[in-house]
Amino acid sequence: MAITDILSTKDIESALSSCQAADSFNYKSFFSTVGLSSKTPDQIKKVFGILDQDNSGFIEEEELQLFLKMFSSSARVLTASETKAFLAAGDIDGDGKIGVEEFQSLVQA
Repeated sequence: MAITDILSTKDIESALSSCQAADSFNYKSFFSTVGLSSKTPDQIKKVFGILDQDNSGFIEEEELQLFLKMFSSSARVLTASETKAFLAAGDIDGDGKIGVEEFQSLVQA
């Protein structure tokens, strides 16, 4: 499954263009612009599965750093501070990674 099966290419391009500069990534505005905030829990789980590159059931810090590249290979990697802030926002139970339920909460926040 491709991310474009769930999200439109136009919305992805728009969301990525809004955070091209280093340290400009804001997960709330990104999720809203890309259209993920308005998707069903099942669709959000499918996107989580795409982002969980190693199929561990979690999105770890290394995968978060490459978050934007999952939407487009030409996108930039997140900076260390963006990655840490993103992880802190999503890691509700403090285990250092984001599970599917945590991701759904983060998307719908």
